[in-house]
Amino acid sequence: MFEIRHVQPEDIFPVIKIAFETLPERYSPEVFNRFYESFPEGFLIAEKHHKVIGFIVGIKTSNEAARITMLSVNKNYRKKGIGSTLLTQFLKEMTLQNIKQVELEVRINNDVAIKFYKKHGFDIIETVSSFYQTGEDAYIMKRVLRTR
Repeated sequence: MFEIRHVQPEDIFPVIKIAFETLPERYSPEVFNRFYESFPEGFLIAEKHHKVIGFIVGIKTSNEAARITMLSVNKNYRKKGIGSTLLTQFLKEMTLQNIKQVELEVRINNDVAIKFYKKHGFDIIETVSSFYQTGEDAYIMKRVLRTR
């Protein structure tokens, strides 16, 4: 079994390691510190036996909106519901923060991620040309949250 909790400073390096191993973009370490310092409520990790195995990072973009910037799970722990649990917990946290909608970007050729987000209530609302460092296009996906 695994646990979902808010990130702590000592989790940043394991998160960076997972990001480096699983995501095509290269983020500088200070980006993760900025996410943690600016909106810690949006930075959750999955942990198993005191080891970080996945994470989700989101930022508040306005009083009523947030954006998921990263979601990743260690390759050895995929297909076990960890990503879904991280996303579900993140959305619950956003509801507690009175966020009414959450957006994210996904590569238009990342069928696995698109299917995953659609399963969790996200819809494609826009295409952005050359969004990624590689020049690839992105879909903007959005989910409206139920308010309390």
